[in-house]
Amino acid sequence: MSSAPAIDPGRVVADLRELRQRTGDADGAQRLCWTETWREARAFLGELLAEIGLEPDRDPAGNLWAVIDGERDPALALGSHVDSVPDGGWLDGALGVMAAVGVLRAWSQADRRPPRTLALIDWADEEGARFGRSLFGSSAFSGTLEPATVRSLRDADGISIEDALAENDVSLDQVLEATARQDRVGAYLELHIEQGPVLEAEGIRAAAVSGCAGVERHRFRFRGQASHAGTTPMDRRHDAGLAAASVALSVEEIGRRRDGVSTTGALKLRPGIATAVAGEADLLVDLRHPDANTLAAMLADATSSGEAAAAERGCELEVERVWSIEPIPFDADLVAQARSACQEITGSDRVLTSGALHDAAEMARVVPAAMVFCPSTAGISHAREEDTPEADLVAAIEAFGLLANRVLAS
Repeated sequence: MSSAPAIDPGRVVADLRELRQRTGDADGAQRLCWTETWREARAFLGELLAEIGLEPDRDPAGNLWAVIDGERDPALALGSHVDSVPDGGWLDGALGVMAAVGVLRAWSQADRRPPRTLALIDWADEEGARFGRSLFGSSAFSGTLEPATVRSLRDADGISIEDALAENDVSLDQVLEATARQDRVGAYLELHIEQGPVLEAEGIRAAAVSGCAGVERHRFRFRGQASHAGTTPMDRRHDAGLAAASVALSVEEIGRRRDGVSTTGALKLRPGIATAVAGEADLLVDLRHPDANTLAAMLADATSSGEAAAAERGCELEVERVWSIEPIPFDADLVAQARSACQEITGSDRVLTSGALHDAAEMARVVPAAMVFCPSTAGISHAREEDTPEADLVAAIEAFGLLANRVLAS
């Protein structure tokens, strides 16, 4: 579609830098969802949309929408998320939202309506950093969110997710009403940083994404016996902490052996003091793989390891499912179009699978979806060091804009 208005990548990068200035500090991005700084980020997004004559609205799950009417429906939706992890990076999520603004801005300045309706979506709480439940807003939209399973979640300060939502005028009992907007969307595209080292290592500025790996996230809770560190003989201890430590090492090996990735990113010991053997230990296990059968085998391996460690230490084990999502492939036609757009802009039609979760995974359940990645410096994300060279950002934004216009015309 040669006559389609082109995205202005320089303006998109400038918007990203302004967002970083407004909602970050020396430690990184601070747009934790449902907090004041996240609301400030959305206020800035509202300013950008007002500049092009758009007034956003929110669905019952707290997702923010802005729409330009086109010649036909349903809409092509573009989006990502402005929320971040604590001390996060300036590009994670925000890149996709600001690129979506860029596409809408280009069409708002055109002398005609787009061939089909265009929608921007800023998904609420993609990260799940505060309450541990990733993809909150997009899973409410797709209908996979189960309010009963998240109602008991609390953040580190003891605030319930229900109360945090209420502070933002969102009712947990009504979030699934967001599914009513499904018929407004015909396809979904998302631009994101890779958050890994592959594209940088290969010198590739933009790539298509074939889908998202599946995730199994479980809490392994070991119960032994707290006792005095100085008077309990080594052979008489029931150390829950050491049982958890043993599993942490096993989980690492499981990821290597199964050609997946595995992490034990949180460990909490009780009583958690130097002078006592740990009587309880909570270990958070995260397993990921693009193949469902292999992912199931990884979980079985981890569970067996936990049972063996508990038995060896004389502890009890409870495994609690925190969250899971199966591997989700993206739409083959849209992936092919993403490859073509990336090749035209960058000379490469590289395709890779995402090990990270994205809202596009939930969208792919209900509409055709695809993504474009750009490199991450040193593969670092979820940290203040997160970065991408501006030339790579520009190339990926241009490829995304080209892809969006081609899908609009198709």
